[in-house]
Amino acid sequence: MEQMKRENPDVVSSMVYGQTYERRNITLLKIGLSSTGRKKAIWMDCGIHAREWIAPAFCQYFVREILRTYKTDTKVNEMMKNLDFYITPVLNVDGYIYSWHNESTRLWRKSRSPGTGGCTCYGTDLNRNFYANWGMVGVSTDCCSQTYCGTKALSESEAWAVTDMLGKMREDILAFLTIHSYGQLILVPYGHPNISAPNYDELMEVGLGAATAIKAVHGMDYTVGTSPDVLYANSGSSRDFARLIGIPLSFTFELRDKGKHGFELPEDQIQPTCEEAYAGAHHIITYAHDKVFYSYAVTVTATLWTTLLAAWVSSAILL
Repeated sequence: MEQMKRENPDVVSSMVYGQTYERRNITLLKIGLSSTGRKKAIWMDCGIHAREWIAPAFCQYFVREILRTYKTDTKVNEMMKNLDFYITPVLNVDGYIYSWHNESTRLWRKSRSPGTGGCTCYGTDLNRNFYANWGMVGVSTDCCSQTYCGTKALSESEAWAVTDMLGKMREDILAFLTIHSYGQLILVPYGHPNISAPNYDELMEVGLGAATAIKAVHGMDYTVGTSPDVLYANSGSSRDFARLIGIPLSFTFELRDKGKHGFELPEDQIQPTCEEAYAGAHHIITYAHDKVFYSYAVTVTATLWTTLLAAWVSSAILL
């Protein structure tokens, strides 16, 4: 992150927006061309689950690609002018560092906060800790469980940090992308089987378009749907929270593979996984951008023509 800021000082800055339980900074990169006006935003976070190492790798790849291409790719350049990208490469910093200690910690998933009420186990599943139907389905109240949802919604400082940032920015965020593994899925809200997003059809259409873009890169199939439909029901996710507070496009990416290697994806799959996921993310971001900025241009043009036509009709009547 420091290298990206140092090499691209005109378009990259960083912001510390929270701290983990173990007092490590939660930091995002803000990427975009400078503007005098208020800009729209894209949110992306990776590494909410510690063992999903391909996710932080993708965030790094995404940052590199937009910085590598924005000067020559007219579409990326246009989006960099109109949008700011807020990218958190590793959200669960404590858990991620812990997963690198040795083979026995490699598959650690949760945060590193201690249990309460005499429980000797550590950690909360951060993706069950958000204020979105918290504690209802697909969670555990056993603090030793991999899906332990915490003592209450936002009991974890990491979930609180994201919630606070999204709350401040929600009117500007066009798309929310949270990157996980594994399963080769694109998940749309909601994780509760009895609740549907008001724009479910749009979310599915955009998600299916992203899956098509992914398949075109290396031939990999990604399944699109709600979590209950294609994976399992779960509540308290950041994806659901983002949609709940009004961010229109909210997706979870579950990257490679489908279970052969699982969380321990071989090194030779890192690059192709990132390449195809970039195509999927690019599709969603382009859709979000064009829906706002092209629709606005069409509306302004139509209004202008209506005004001119009315003026011409008035002049003709007077003549």
